[in-house]
Amino acid sequence: MEPALTHTPDLRRYTHTDLPQIRQTLLDVHADSYADRADDEFVQRFPWFVDHWGGNPGFACVISYDQDEPTGFAYGAPATPGREWWREYLAHEPEDSSTFSVSELMVRPKWRKTGLAERLHEALLEDRPEHLAVLLVDRTHPKVQALYESWNYQKIGERQPFPDSPVYAAMLRTLS
Repeated sequence: MEPALTHTPDLRRYTHTDLPQIRQTLLDVHADSYADRADDEFVQRFPWFVDHWGGNPGFACVISYDQDEPTGFAYGAPATPGREWWREYLAHEPEDSSTFSVSELMVRPKWRKTGLAERLHEALLEDRPEHLAVLLVDRTHPKVQALYESWNYQKIGERQPFPDSPVYAAMLRTLS
């Protein structure tokens, strides 16, 4: 469990139309968060992922700030109805399969272990109309997977979406 924050972060919400204004902030937080893996080719493709997800008209993003300094973010978008990739892992499909895909949740090193990740995550999912949330977590990070499990996600399988990506635990959570 993460320790509590000693201050209230300023959480700001953004949509698809805001991507030109927030793109560099997302890239900067990512660069700080992955400074130790800057030479990893998959990590270097992050700008493509920002553009891919941000290009979705349903893109939603929450960025946290400590005064004017960005401290972390979470973003994602609704899955295309009928094309939710997680279906292959379930024996029985839920009655309502509307899904919000959580693509990224990132907190800069200085603000980790403060509860900020959970606040960003919950703010991103707050008031979502979808019934489910899905995400992928690198299976070599069992503490991160356990954190998501503490937020009511369940591992439903494993997935490697790209040949150069890690193998991820596929995790699903009911929202409503």
